[in-house]
Amino acid sequence: MAASGRDNEKSGEDVSSIMGFSGFGKKARTFDLEAIFEQTRRTAIERSQRVLDDREKETHRELSGGPSTATNQKDKPTSSTSRPQESDDSSDSSDGSDSEPIGPPVPPGLSAQARGGDDNDELIGPPLPPGYRGSTADDDDDDDDDDDNDTMEDDDDPVKKIPDTHEITLQHGTKTVSALGLDPSGARLVTGGYDFDVKFWDFAGMDAALHAFRSLQPCECHQIRSLQYSITGDVILVVAGNAQAKVLDRDGFQVLECVKGDQYIVDMANTKGHTAMLNSGCWHPKIKEEFLTCSNDGTVRTWDLSNDKKHKSVFKPRSLQGKKVTPTCCTYSRDGKLIAAGCQDGTIQIWDRNLSDVSGKMFLERCFWKVHTKFHCRQAHTPGSDTSCLTFSYDGTTLASRGGDDTLKMWDIRNFRKPLHVATGLTSYFPMTDCCFSPDDKLLVTGTSVKREEGNGKLVFFDRESFKKVYEIEVASASVVRCLWHPKLNQIMVGTGNGLAKVYYDPVKSQRGAKLCVVKNKRKEKQAETLTQDYIITPHALPMFREARQRSTRKQLEKDRLDPMKSHKPEPPVSGPDDVKSEGMCILPHVFLSFYRFGAGRGGRVAAHGGTLSSFIVKNIALDKTDDSNPREAILRHAKEAAENPYWVAPAYTETQPDPLFAEEESEDEEADKEPEWKKRKI
Repeated sequence: MAASGRDNEKSGEDVSSIMGFSGFGKKARTFDLEAIFEQTRRTAIERSQRVLDDREKETHRELSGGPSTATNQKDKPTSSTSRPQESDDSSDSSDGSDSEPIGPPVPPGLSAQARGGDDNDELIGPPLPPGYRGSTADDDDDDDDDDDNDTMEDDDDPVKKIPDTHEITLQHGTKTVSALGLDPSGARLVTGGYDFDVKFWDFAGMDAALHAFRSLQPCECHQIRSLQYSITGDVILVVAGNAQAKVLDRDGFQVLECVKGDQYIVDMANTKGHTAMLNSGCWHPKIKEEFLTCSNDGTVRTWDLSNDKKHKSVFKPRSLQGKKVTPTCCTYSRDGKLIAAGCQDGTIQIWDRNLSDVSGKMFLERCFWKVHTKFHCRQAHTPGSDTSCLTFSYDGTTLASRGGDDTLKMWDIRNFRKPLHVATGLTSYFPMTDCCFSPDDKLLVTGTSVKREEGNGKLVFFDRESFKKVYEIEVASASVVRCLWHPKLNQIMVGTGNGLAKVYYDPVKSQRGAKLCVVKNKRKEKQAETLTQDYIITPHALPMFREARQRSTRKQLEKDRLDPMKSHKPEPPVSGPDDVKSEGMCILPHVFLSFYRFGAGRGGRVAAHGGTLSSFIVKNIALDKTDDSNPREAILRHAKEAAENPYWVAPAYTETQPDPLFAEEESEDEEADKEPEWKKRKI
């Protein structure tokens, strides 16, 4: 009985162990979390160190020309052999710290497979076959490592990030594209040129025909010098050749026009606006209502979008002698705290817009103008040349300047006395030639100018660290004036001297923008849209109801010239003196005499003389050569005729009129003539 009871107890224990509840009632496992975390940290550090060592060895052997695959296969077993030791140590520590595990015992085969899994870097899944050596997995790991290395090399090389595989051409006009602007989202492009036009391009709305959806002349007959969208993209700053900058909305309607200052005031700080031609302008990078302009009146002014009556503040560049100089370009720093201006005397002057120039207090509305600069470089470029562009890097520590002396310079604003790098031989014929940084701040881009039919304008890329020319793109057979590298689209916009605006992009590296419009087919013109006017042809219609056939412009001008109303032909003079008297007009005596002399004419021309009796009489009177220089003789000439045949006055006064007595010549005059010369009176 006792034996059977023991057998029953053993069988019950076996069943309970198999069922998984043999450990009920025993002490639960306790965990030392700090020890587990410490062990995990050490294991992670050791694994990372081994991975770094393996990569260094592989790189070293690739450079030396040795085989790297065999090395990896040799190194990997050592790492795999070291990992079981760690697992054993960890298992020992866990066994030392933990009590007996709860649950049914693990079968012997399963425990061995689990250990094998630990040896294989804790692989998840079913156990591997006995003859599996892992060569294929090692080869795949090597291929993945090579792909990762190639990707890292591509990421390190900034030249491979240039999106120049594809391009589209936008026809702005025939004259120079002197301004480019792209909104922050990259949906719309705006171009301006020397032809006074501003054109709007919508990438999402265009098809492969690449036509602008709007064209306007916001500043009438002034060349466009700068265009820029605000940071929100809802308004556009237009800077032209006049003294008043304008702000347009996205559709081209005017929002603001800056006031013009009084040009007769000597101190430009006392005027409300610019008094001379504008050169450049830009928006504040942080404040959406503020923008900046510079002008030939020698001032740099900031404006507020909510106040069109007066500027916000004035900055006055000065030369070394304290004289006024002309700023040719201006810009904000990336954080908006600094204002930089390139001047015509070759200097670059930078102001801090938050500090006053004397006391160092905050720049409030009490302070309206500043002269003293925070950074000043006296000989940045050749004096007399126009510095065409200033731009800050994205990190805000570097300033690039494009000079009219065919140079591109890079400056560290923390050490502003001499440039970090200088590139020469970059021809520039335009006062708005651009330069810009790449979105990753590793490249600097600018354009070059060429004369007509003497080569191609190029887009040149410089490495920021070494300042070596690493790449160039031949754009067109004209000068490259404007360049813009949009950070969101990763596309490059270029404005040329022959009226073209080109967009360079990469289908893989670029986003949206030009990729949206090139995939659309050209819209087919409908037959009804080709007719501008519906004509009803009636062969038997009267001539007065027939529509005039469209003529060329030259013939139409000649016809209008013959029409006295359209050509504003002046009315011809009157025909003769009778017509003048009948119309009650007053004409000069010599004109009246000419009518009588030459008679009446036709069509405003006087007729030949002698055609009428009056003209014959006038001609004879005019030909009388009697000398009337002595009035007394002229009167006495008619005395005998009047005495013999009195008609008007003499008969009425015959009885009362006294006899006229005329002075007779005295003999003293004869005696005086006979006197000697010395007795004559000296006059």
